[in-house]
Amino acid sequence: MSYPQRVLLNDFSVRIPAGVSLLLGGGGSGKTTLLRLLAGDLPVQSGQLTINHVSLSEQPEAYRQRVFWIDPRSEAFDQLSPGAYFDSIQARYPQFDQVRLAALIEGLALAPHMDKALYKLSTGSKRKVWLAAAFASGAALTLLDEPFAALDKSSINFVLHLLEEFATHTTRAWLVSHYDTLGTLPLAAVIDLGD
Repeated sequence: MSYPQRVLLNDFSVRIPAGVSLLLGGGGSGKTTLLRLLAGDLPVQSGQLTINHVSLSEQPEAYRQRVFWIDPRSEAFDQLSPGAYFDSIQARYPQFDQVRLAALIEGLALAPHMDKALYKLSTGSKRKVWLAAAFASGAALTLLDEPFAALDKSSINFVLHLLEEFATHTTRAWLVSHYDTLGTLPLAAVIDLGD
């Protein structure tokens, strides 16, 4: 992948294990680009993307049902309420966990916002909606881009607690992009793109 001023991810290969992995790098290092590539949101110039033997090039819809990604800056769903957005996610992901979603709505303090249009929510509340969908999706690979940005301290702690729980999973992989380490969170791998 290249941009006019810079080549990113040249001769790049990665295997993301089950559990929580950190995608580490400074601003402009290619973290979001890599997440978008893994999600099938950007075209791969060469190579293969596969999740559990399902290839993006051969089975694009089946591949995308195995990976959860949303750009945290997205305005694509702004006219929907959080409830309507969650319904659309549930329809897309066969392993969506409705019971977990209820706990996520409570833990992220989203209940007062469930009937509002997403464009009316603060940046932090909108990010909480994306995080709740990610944690409930049941996707084999979940991609989180700077998940703590714009969150209050209690929500950051809640998300860290969830990531600690998922760190022990043997069937789901989480790739969390961040500019720094994630404290004591047990990591399956670190992908360091540098500064």
